[in-house]
Amino acid sequence: MINIILFGPPGSGKGTQAALLVERYGLEHVSTGDLFRREIGNGSFLGKQAQQYISRGELVPDEVTIGMLRQKVEAHPEAEGFIFDGFPRTVAQAEALDRLLDEEGTAVHVLLSLEVDDEEIVKRIKGRAVVSGRPDDADEGVIRHRIAVYKKETAPVFEYYERQGKSHRVNGIGSIEEIFRRLCAVIDHTLPTGSVSP
Repeated sequence: MINIILFGPPGSGKGTQAALLVERYGLEHVSTGDLFRREIGNGSFLGKQAQQYISRGELVPDEVTIGMLRQKVEAHPEAEGFIFDGFPRTVAQAEALDRLLDEEGTAVHVLLSLEVDDEEIVKRIKGRAVVSGRPDDADEGVIRHRIAVYKKETAPVFEYYERQGKSHRVNGIGSIEEIFRRLCAVIDHTLPTGSVSP
């Protein structure tokens, strides 16, 4: 089993690369945003709890998020592993994720951080705004604030896993195929032979 955390600022191409990694390594994609939408849509107990916080404009507590992650992991015992897309965002969440995976007899194997400079991110997201129609994607001030929040939140998580020898920075500039090859090279080099079947 292989468990990957995929990090990257808004507009870094995480979603695109996560889909390619899922296909290559036979992983289950875990996006907390998708989990929230599904649980809320299903009207589950955890979904109702999450909705109460979201409707008040508050962050969903870690225990609710981890509860959803636990359900996702336990629902796929056949999975070759999981790719956590943009989660955990805090050290407390990282510690909770480590405890959850430990209970399941596994662990985080590698954290991959897509490195893209601020100016490129601004350019990409403003370009995306033409397609998305989202006003926040067109507002440079909002974009730069999102980048700053990302850096503040994720830097400690990168360092947390770096102390375990699991964090890797990957150049996020180039074609989709070039970036994918870089990610795969780190994964293949990092993981023990036979731990995953590409």
